[in-house]
Amino acid sequence: MFRQLFGRNPDSFSSSEEASVNRLADAYCQLLIDGGRVNTKSEAGFCACSHFLEKLDVSATALRLDPAPRTYRVSFTINYRALFPDEARNYRVDVLEASVEQYAVIWVNGDKFEFSAEAMRRAEALQRTWAELGSFLDRWHQSTNQPRLASRPVRSEIRTVLAALDVAWASFEHKYITELIDIEEKARRLIVQAIDCERRLQSMEASHGGGEALQQLPEYRQELTKLVGCIAHLNSVANFRRKGRDDLTVDVFIDAMKTLTRCNEEEKNGENKELLAAARSLSTDVLDSFTEMRVYLREVERCLERVDPHLCNNAGLVSKLVEWEESWEVGKNYVQHENLLNGICDVVAQIRGAVQIAPGLATMCEDCDVELFMVLPRILWLRCLEKPSSVLGLFKGLLPHRFAGATTKYLEDSWPCDPDLAALREKYRCAMAALNASEQGVSGQGGAWRLLITRIVSGAGSSDLRESYSSLPLAYRKSAEHAVEDFMHDLEAMSIELQRHLPEDWNTCSAILVQCLTGSKQKTQPGPFRV
Repeated sequence: MFRQLFGRNPDSFSSSEEASVNRLADAYCQLLIDGGRVNTKSEAGFCACSHFLEKLDVSATALRLDPAPRTYRVSFTINYRALFPDEARNYRVDVLEASVEQYAVIWVNGDKFEFSAEAMRRAEALQRTWAELGSFLDRWHQSTNQPRLASRPVRSEIRTVLAALDVAWASFEHKYITELIDIEEKARRLIVQAIDCERRLQSMEASHGGGEALQQLPEYRQELTKLVGCIAHLNSVANFRRKGRDDLTVDVFIDAMKTLTRCNEEEKNGENKELLAAARSLSTDVLDSFTEMRVYLREVERCLERVDPHLCNNAGLVSKLVEWEESWEVGKNYVQHENLLNGICDVVAQIRGAVQIAPGLATMCEDCDVELFMVLPRILWLRCLEKPSSVLGLFKGLLPHRFAGATTKYLEDSWPCDPDLAALREKYRCAMAALNASEQGVSGQGGAWRLLITRIVSGAGSSDLRESYSSLPLAYRKSAEHAVEDFMHDLEAMSIELQRHLPEDWNTCSAILVQCLTGSKQKTQPGPFRV
């Protein structure tokens, strides 16, 4: 009768309210505590905390508490509005975690960013109300299990502490997310700067057209230099799959363009296309990878909000940077060094000539057969022994301890004083002399060269080699075969050294040779745009 006249006691719970607080207290007991703090790092800790926050929201609703105002969320970026779509409480583990850890400094893309003192103050305020709620829930749990030792909090106390927590939570969330958005915007500035440079280049190209005249404009060259610098900076920050080099300059691009121009001019003047194929392929890769980066920047400008501020987390960006660094590193190491580029061009032309003698080599190249990478160093050595000046630059880079003091003139006149190289060349001369001993057997040096190529590609026991040996006059056959096999024994040892002395440099060189021979390079497969 009295309850009907005067209404319900404000400090008593309805059955549904009591049940919700019971579930909240149970969820609190299930939280994983590590060093006095809620553990949210482990999967089990995260799940327990998420479950508790869900029960916290349910209890506040059951106790008829209005959420603290959250109108500030309308100013969030689209990414954060997806996480906080309305003004509901929407308690999130990551917000609680930020208030627990209270990191005043974070590092993004190698840059240091600081949260304000006000953000730290609000984090502390949230932790105080969190601790206060924990005390009330501990009392609630003890009063249920041991009523003599603890008195259960009344309804008004629970409502007050939940309301205080919600206000502190909203206050911290507002400040933290707002500052986080500002930090993320600053962290994206590297890609925004690159987009701005690319847009200015587009504008100049639209106004002046393409061609050499545009390349000579100082203002165009300046913007080109800026854009390459932006890409190099992005590469150093985001390209975790390779070296992240930031020393690849606009000179690589300019020299690649000059090389292509020279190739076009020499082809018009009748130069063999085979001798220019490698230079054209490597230079084209430099230009193509730069174009791909520009296309990426144009596309990503339309969806900047999707760019992860930790730039290394953007798979599309990283894949473009990987291709850019690979191509430009080759450009820096080969296209910009004429002696190395000429050596690559010469070796590629020789290998393509060898394909005509030993067709099995073409299949090796197409399939990237493991045997190909045993054959390549042998052909390089054979070319070095025949005409050392054509590949001196390559060998000085791959075997510097053997060719350090060698010059083109010196190599043409005599062989370096390295005893192993001198012995190898002597055996080469003996093999060539034995093969050329009979004009009826092998017609001149061309025939001797064909037999050596057959031996290098097909192997010692192949039918092609047996047929080549059988074509020699019987009187010379045994001595010629012995000389060739003696030479091949030493050649094999030197080929292994070529591969192993500087393995990374050799792998790069062999990859370039295969790329130039097949006209293909592993690139990102076309598909939907990836940020």
